[in-house]
Amino acid sequence: MITDRYAQLKALHLHGMAAAWQEWQAEGNSRQKSVMPEVWLDRLIAAEQTDRKARSLNYQLHAARFPHHRDPIHFDWAENPLTRERIEQLANGDFMEQANNLIFVGGTGTGKTHLAIALAVSAIHQEKRVRFYNAVDLVNLLEKEKQLGKSGSLAKRLIQIDAVILDELGYRFSQSPAVLCCFTSSVNCMKKLL
Repeated sequence: MITDRYAQLKALHLHGMAAAWQEWQAEGNSRQKSVMPEVWLDRLIAAEQTDRKARSLNYQLHAARFPHHRDPIHFDWAENPLTRERIEQLANGDFMEQANNLIFVGGTGTGKTHLAIALAVSAIHQEKRVRFYNAVDLVNLLEKEKQLGKSGSLAKRLIQIDAVILDELGYRFSQSPAVLCCFTSSVNCMKKLL
């Protein structure tokens, strides 16, 4: 009976190991197959770690719910008073470790959202968890949560996030802007309690 190790590894959700195993089998080189089992085990483990890191990165980029992917490479520096060096300094994420906020203020088309998303993508590459919200959508979510009698559940989820981006904060709310202020205050209070 032939053991299908590829299928076994896939069934165990060891996708990186399965891919490495399949590559090794495809090589068909008898010289490499005589390598010590520990060497191949190390290769399989390294392949699995790489695969899991890539999957986690993709998951976090999707979970952040960016409206579009942005990075500092495609940013128009001529239209912005911030220097490239300052943005690169912010991209290291130290402001998150110190629990500081960043606020980008400027006219339409000056790159506030672009920079916020670029910094968030950089943070995700540093294994941080980020979530993007349009301020109007967030207020609507909070209002809906309140109507369903589940106030505070979104705040509890967001406490687990390293950085939250609120875009279009200057928008004039047709609903109560106090909802957003109360929400922000409750999240800050909860973080202090933890």
